[in-house]
Amino acid sequence: MLRLLDINNFALIEHLKVDFSSGFSVITGETGTGKSVLLGAISMLLGQRSDAKAVREGASRCVIEGHFDLSALSLRSFFEENDLDYDEECCIVRREVAATGRSRAFINDTPVSVAQLKELGNRLIDIHSQHQNLLLGDRGFQLGVLDTLAVGLPLEEYEVLYSAYVKQKRELARLKDEIAKSSRDEEFLRFQLDEIERLSLRDGEQEELEQEQQELSHAEEIQAALCTAANMLDGDDGHSLLRSLRDAVSALSRVAAHYQGAEELAERLDTNYIELKDCCSELQQRADRVTFSPDRLEAVDRRLSAIYDLEKKHRVSSVAELLQLAAEWSVRLDNITNADENVAAMEKECRKLYAKVAEAAARLTAVRKEAAQSLQGSMVEILVTLGMPLIRFEVAFEECGEFTPSGADAVTFLFSANSSTPLQPLADVASGGEMSRVMLALKSLVADRKQQPTLIFDEIDTGISGVLAERMGRLMQQMGTASRQVISITHLPQVAALGTSHYKVYKEESDRGTRTNIIELKGEERVREIAQMMSGEVLTDAAIDNARMLLTR
Repeated sequence: MLRLLDINNFALIEHLKVDFSSGFSVITGETGTGKSVLLGAISMLLGQRSDAKAVREGASRCVIEGHFDLSALSLRSFFEENDLDYDEECCIVRREVAATGRSRAFINDTPVSVAQLKELGNRLIDIHSQHQNLLLGDRGFQLGVLDTLAVGLPLEEYEVLYSAYVKQKRELARLKDEIAKSSRDEEFLRFQLDEIERLSLRDGEQEELEQEQQELSHAEEIQAALCTAANMLDGDDGHSLLRSLRDAVSALSRVAAHYQGAEELAERLDTNYIELKDCCSELQQRADRVTFSPDRLEAVDRRLSAIYDLEKKHRVSSVAELLQLAAEWSVRLDNITNADENVAAMEKECRKLYAKVAEAAARLTAVRKEAAQSLQGSMVEILVTLGMPLIRFEVAFEECGEFTPSGADAVTFLFSANSSTPLQPLADVASGGEMSRVMLALKSLVADRKQQPTLIFDEIDTGISGVLAERMGRLMQQMGTASRQVISITHLPQVAALGTSHYKVYKEESDRGTRTNIIELKGEERVREIAQMMSGEVLTDAAIDNARMLLTR
């Protein structure tokens, strides 16, 4: 729960620091003093969208910091998964927004993303703002409330099966589309595949042919070069390099007995002689093999031309890519041939998954209907105490017609405040005051189920007065416990008097401008505040006596 809130340079707030306690707390203050600003700061702390306009004029940044007690929650796994320090007695959450619009968030002094901040914030505080009553007309919200209250709801099991079913349906549709498209292109595919297969291509063939083409085109030049090189090594014109090396070896060998280094030099020259002699022999053999064949050159040219034409046609640059295309077309043609079998197998798997999803959806519906009976009874019981003695509240079920991510159910909250009025959708017939009471009743039930540590109600008692206001206040008072914190922003003295703690938001003027602040009221300060809420501008003795009576009661 929220233990401390520290706000600096946020809108009209220059500096505000307030301690909160468990149980039921109330916040009062005249309209326009900044209660909504306070709520906006808390929302931003919890990960809502930041805005540079929120930075107080003249300040470089605003900083909002909250200290939370996590001992009533099971959040260790969240901190471990996000590599954050965990201290269940004091978790410090901080949000900073610069005047430039740049926003930063921290959890226990470790930088985090806004998404991480929001994930944690959703588990720390539930804020009910006035516009949230509109959610009562949203079927998704109604189903979410019912699912929260349902015990043993197998929703995760259903979601896994539904996801597998949707994936299988998508794959089946893709296969059918591919088969339909391939069937239209079957004749063209076979023509193109035959065109490649007729060439009997092999990987690396193009490079070999291009090399052979070069040799055939320059056969005379190549042969002349090989012969010249061979003659330079061992020719008959008296300039034979091999003969010279052989004579050099003989000369050195003759003086080897008289000169210590002659033998080593002779061996080195002899090694070169052997290598060059081998080169000369290979040059002569290669020269003999090089022949100019116009017929072979023409055949190579034709083969390369056919390959180049296919590559240009299919916009590739190698035989390997042509072979890859052929393999892909072959697979597509096989799929066309085996299409009926493949589709039948996938349809069979779809039917199996559909049956499993249907079974899981039926279990969901059964658990939800059981929860609906309990919800109906609890809502009537609570709303009777909130001044609706003839209240009727039912959860109507309607089949969606197809499976959805949340099952096959659509639910509608039906409502009637009078015995003579038929049940109708809640959002269509309930007044503003009735909507507030219904929302409070739902929140009280959901809070018990979710173990939400902190709930903030922003004028949920709008449109309520007198004894009903006190009853709503008592319900919020009951919701506040040693392990839960309920904070109500209210204009009603009957609600304000029930708070374990009472805070007042006020506005003050100074030479530095308008500032919003908050103080905790105790003793006579609280008596006078509640009396002021009852009497208006002129504080009367009767109002003070009534305030004392409210607080005593």
